[in-house]
Amino acid sequence: MGRSRVIRVLIADDQALIRAGLRGILELESDLEVAGEAASGRQAVQQARDLAVDVVLMDVRMPEMDGIEATTAICASSAQTHVSVLVLTTFETDEHVMAALRAGASGFLGKGAKPETVVEAIRLVARGDALLSPAATRSLIERVLREPRPEQAQDQGRLQASVEALTQREREVMVMVGEGMSNDEIADRLALSCHTVKTHVNRAMTKLDAHDRAQLVVIAYESGLLRPR
Repeated sequence: MGRSRVIRVLIADDQALIRAGLRGILELESDLEVAGEAASGRQAVQQARDLAVDVVLMDVRMPEMDGIEATTAICASSAQTHVSVLVLTTFETDEHVMAALRAGASGFLGKGAKPETVVEAIRLVARGDALLSPAATRSLIERVLREPRPEQAQDQGRLQASVEALTQREREVMVMVGEGMSNDEIADRLALSCHTVKTHVNRAMTKLDAHDRAQLVVIAYESGLLRPR
């Protein structure tokens, strides 16, 4: 049975060859539609607003405005709360990926990813259901947080206060999200329905002003609720 909802995708990359390759992959899927292409971060921000897209495939390194700045602008817009950003990068640039996750990106992909991985990643972030490769994301966050930033102590105090305002169950669920567990896995662990788990996740996201599950993971670590191993 085919999918009824068509996911509108914006491809943001300064290299025409990469944009053409991604377009070719996505156009083979009946539930994905390429809504537009952007060759700079500034274009990506404008087109994400003007073209009513669901997902932005965002390169980190772009002219005029880089992918991190563009991600921040898109995710900070109250008119674009439905837009998910999937960062295209190499895993060597950890600090860039972490900055993108802090900015509101829903996940990340290496540019060497297989076509089927790209397609499934778009579907995952479009429904806000789970992080792509949560184990890899968790490892990345743990690695970056071992290198303190000057403002980290201040941020941690603010985030700790916000996390303490959650209910005990919401904090428990948030820890499991941070550990890379899906809603179904959390439901099994806590003997709850999947709907109840989703409600706890959504309430935690609302209270913490988190754009999606990726930001919940970041907050779980930055607040000290979860600690790098």
